[in-house]
Amino acid sequence: MNPEPAERPERPAREELCRQFAEEARAERPDLALLCLLVGAMADPALDPHGIDAAQIELDELAGRLPYGKRDGRSWASALAELLGERCGFAGSSADYQRLESSLLHQVLRRRRGLPILLSVVWIEVARRAGAPVYGVALPGHFVVGFGDPAERVLADPFDGGRPMTGQDAELLVAGATGEPLEESMLVPARPLEIVLRILNNVRAWAATRPEHTDVALWAVDLSLLLPSHPARLRYERAQLLVQSGQFLRGAAEMEEYAEVIAGIEPAAAEAVRHRARAARSLLN
Repeated sequence: MNPEPAERPERPAREELCRQFAEEARAERPDLALLCLLVGAMADPALDPHGIDAAQIELDELAGRLPYGKRDGRSWASALAELLGERCGFAGSSADYQRLESSLLHQVLRRRRGLPILLSVVWIEVARRAGAPVYGVALPGHFVVGFGDPAERVLADPFDGGRPMTGQDAELLVAGATGEPLEESMLVPARPLEIVLRILNNVRAWAATRPEHTDVALWAVDLSLLLPSHPARLRYERAQLLVQSGQFLRGAAEMEEYAEVIAGIEPAAAEAVRHRARAARSLLN
């Protein structure tokens, strides 16, 4: 008799995914890849624990394909560009900005396409597993990767297949995105939770232009609120999304709670929020 195939683990409920996300976000050393994969599991019902493990294993496997003996940042950057950019074809294009999959790590690993920040996560996680001194750089409008001592500015652009970036390239990129000069603070290595919050911001921005995907915006806000540090205004955004999804009483109640929080420092804004809460409750009449 043939043995019965092993059963795939059930996909965790949304509440369990949120619990796992919150627990990992509060860990002493948060696992960036796992947090990104939990974001993916919120978006994709097909991503179960087996799929999350498979994605982590793929990152391990890619790291194992890097050559040994690299020492300086430029050598590591070149090795990652040759493996991930040339041999594996990880890169991005303008069309990727229109796809939610471009913000989901497991889909980026599958498609070899994604937003700059998700491609950078792939680079960071593969390089980290191989022992490279790597970090993310959250430039305005475009996320890139750095290697070695941050003072050396060894930067690469995973969205462009790992193209090396000079200091002038970074300055031009920032000027094009903001009209302002590059500041040293923009080159400070991004912490894992800052990267995750920026990814969730991208998900919210994608959903904001698609009213039929209010549910996506809502879970992205919910996960953002589970991070130890997040903008307080996200609580108001969540209340608005609840109202948009037809949960008028819950949305109104959360608006009123937010108004209480800001009343002491922004009384006019608090009153405006209370007015919107009353308007939300009136939609039930």
